[in-house]
Amino acid sequence: MPFKILTIISNSKRDMYAIVDIAGQQFKVTQGQQIFVHRLEGVEGSKVSFDKVLMIDHEGQTKIGTPTVAGANVEVKILEHMKGDKVIVFKKKRRKGYQKSNGHRQYLSKVSIENITE
Repeated sequence: MPFKILTIISNSKRDMYAIVDIAGQQFKVTQGQQIFVHRLEGVEGSKVSFDKVLMIDHEGQTKIGTPTVAGANVEVKILEHMKGDKVIVFKKKRRKGYQKSNGHRQYLSKVSIENITE
């Protein structure tokens, strides 16, 4: 029985997305998306803009920065500040009687991507 090869062609416009550096981490963001980032300065409900945009793709046309795209900007709105899930770090050496337990909760900010400008 021969296999059929299906080709899917989409004529719809692709959404605009950007690769942006927020608090030392790189995120692929689109307008309206909500993401968790390391704790940002600012109160809940305030808007913050980031100009470290590394790449922008708009309807198939890609702009890659060297190292950043000139004039590009990503505006975000801080929705809430929170703490992440607890991570338990447990260290043990067998037959030595050494056990150490440590926990960590990362401070996070939930942000919504408001606008991406080129």
